[in-house]
Amino acid sequence: MELMSGNEAIAQGAWEAGCTIGVAYPGTPSTETLEAFGRKEGVYAEWCVNEKVALEVGVGASAAGARVLATMKHVGVNVAADPLFTAAYTGVGGGLVILAADDPGMYSSQNEQDSHYYAQAAAVPCLDPADSAEALRFAREAFDLSERFDVPVMLRSSVRISHTKTPVESGARTERPLVPYEKNPAKWVMMPAFAKPRRAVQLERIDALRAWAEECPYNEVVRRGSDIGVVCAGAAYQHVVEGLPEASVFKLGLTWPLPAAALADFADSVERLYVVEEGSAYLADAVRACGIAVSEPPCPLPRAGELSPGLVRAAFGGAALPHAPAVEGLPARPPALCPGCPHRLVFKELARMRAIVTGDIGCYTLGALPPLAAMDTTVDMGASVSMAHGFELALAGTEHRPVVAVIGDSTFAHSGLSSLISTVYNRGAGTVCVLDNRTTAMTGRQGNPFNGVTLQGRPSRELHIEAVVAAIGVEDVRTVDPNDAAAVRAALKEATAADDISVIVFRSPCVLLERKAARPFWVNGSCTACGSCATLGCPAIARDESGVASIDTGLCIGCGQCEQYCHFNAIVLE
Repeated sequence: MELMSGNEAIAQGAWEAGCTIGVAYPGTPSTETLEAFGRKEGVYAEWCVNEKVALEVGVGASAAGARVLATMKHVGVNVAADPLFTAAYTGVGGGLVILAADDPGMYSSQNEQDSHYYAQAAAVPCLDPADSAEALRFAREAFDLSERFDVPVMLRSSVRISHTKTPVESGARTERPLVPYEKNPAKWVMMPAFAKPRRAVQLERIDALRAWAEECPYNEVVRRGSDIGVVCAGAAYQHVVEGLPEASVFKLGLTWPLPAAALADFADSVERLYVVEEGSAYLADAVRACGIAVSEPPCPLPRAGELSPGLVRAAFGGAALPHAPAVEGLPARPPALCPGCPHRLVFKELARMRAIVTGDIGCYTLGALPPLAAMDTTVDMGASVSMAHGFELALAGTEHRPVVAVIGDSTFAHSGLSSLISTVYNRGAGTVCVLDNRTTAMTGRQGNPFNGVTLQGRPSRELHIEAVVAAIGVEDVRTVDPNDAAAVRAALKEATAADDISVIVFRSPCVLLERKAARPFWVNGSCTACGSCATLGCPAIARDESGVASIDTGLCIGCGQCEQYCHFNAIVLE
């Protein structure tokens, strides 16, 4: 028996099942799954440029007969939806399991989504583990399920399951030979002539899955009282059993398709049936669609964010559960770019020039927060470049502020490059800043094509951003040190004054890659309390009640960014 997070348990279960190939694009809360899988013996694992590519690689490997694990966060399922829906027609060769890790509460995401809807729409079975032990078991057995029904299987997790460690009992690996590949265009070539018969195959499979759902071993009824019955799944189950210990519970391990007859029997055995879930009405609507009456709790459950035992108990009129009081009087700790972050001066200068900044997904999204407050939009991966083009189109012929897109190196590989190609093709204008910090920083410093670091440390090719950009037709491409304020200012001024499209590559490693610090700076007696250094938003810089600055030498890494903005020589090396 050992403690594992849900992510680690899924990796272990896939390995025990004889899965040999893992593919993903990193995204919290799913990232650690493939990292854990890649450390195991006898497997191949890789970071792909995006989730669509990852799933397509997975479908190809499955068609060739291997067992494959593809992992992504909920918004990554959006990107992978194209191959997902058609893979539900083709079916599989070797078992194909797709981890979709949802983020109720948006701890590290731009929206809340419920991936159950994708399983329902694509008609692929969906399994919901409620702890790490189930995560391991469901992942291990999902490959057999995938091959039995000739369909990809979705394993749906959430941030609480993915990151919480609970006891598991790991087992040995079952080696599984490659399923021999045989040419079969009727199964794998989804042109209309073949897709129509595969649609009929899919409908037959759905009927078979619905029949199997009634006897599915992953669904469990916990009998207690007959007054209240609750249907739930995943992390919500843990909140229900703690918050409503007197309720009978139908714990769904299989959330698509639902066991309609078994749910009806359970509903008949209790006075009132409720559904408890996080952030959507998927499960309640699906239970009602089975013809089962669902009651509403006396007090509504939150419609957004994570649940907790206390919230569940309060919804049913129960007294608050015992808990330690919250500590009062703690200072606020808003998120901020790290001390010495190479992105900081880019945002400082963009704010100075009052640019319209279309941002992207990455830790540089923090450039939107005060005191930098230099970002206008953030929507999805790659949107910065496309939205900048949209701004330019809408503002054409008017006097307007400079429009600048900001995107990281990994995100540029994910979907920014295709956006830039479209802009160049359509003779768009504007400035694109690629913040190349040599890593995929926000999700834990993973590799990407532009730093050439692979998941398992294999020999690779480091792609050259400037050469790629020049190859698609951008003539104004320059490389700038983002730690040099004067160079950043000059490059942005020149690029935004141009009539054509310009790309600036701001290249400097993330400070967390090597974690090296130079001599720290400090503030001498020359400080005039002008506040210029504080506008950088560096966590190492503080001001007292009179506005005089000070530097926490324990946080300062000696980058010298603040020194460049002090006009009174008050910031000096210690």
